[in-house]
Amino acid sequence: MTLFLASNSPRRAELLSQIDVQFEHISVEIDETKQDDETSQAYVQRLALEKALAGLEKNKHQGVVLGADTIVLCEEVVMEKPKSKQHAKQMMDLLSANTHQVLTAVALVSKQKQSVKLVTTAVTFKALTEQEISDYWETGEPQDKAGGYGIQGIAGQFVTHISGSYSAVVGLPLYETAELIKSFKGVSNVC
Repeated sequence: MTLFLASNSPRRAELLSQIDVQFEHISVEIDETKQDDETSQAYVQRLALEKALAGLEKNKHQGVVLGADTIVLCEEVVMEKPKSKQHAKQMMDLLSANTHQVLTAVALVSKQKQSVKLVTTAVTFKALTEQEISDYWETGEPQDKAGGYGIQGIAGQFVTHISGSYSAVVGLPLYETAELIKSFKGVSNVC
């Protein structure tokens, strides 16, 4: 097998399996600090690429490695994973009755080639009550998710409108990922 997923996210693994791609996991650690002069788009693309490159390095430059990253952007505030209940509440208060962007970048790298795609999806939330926000935190679902929510779970009921890629909001844009994999088939013996 020559395709490696540089992610421990069960959601990304499930999504990749949906498009019938055979892969192995490779665990990587990178510094995910946003640089001062970096746009949100450049930031999420850099993280996806760095994850893929770290996986390629760890794998001794063998095979093709897929890296991905997702951030939520609301009123120019980058929202990653919540650090606490209070932090999650601040994020949900900002998302409430508002439209935000989910930026997901996917990168594919091999010894010979690298490519990154960025997908932006607009998501609109209903007005949330304090009780809904508190109850949602208690479910445990928001604690490891960009923006403090999982559209594929309980928080799906908060979404009134989506414009763009649902799978990108979950964590991996399937169309763009499939296209990237196709473009690498001639480079390496993938899938």
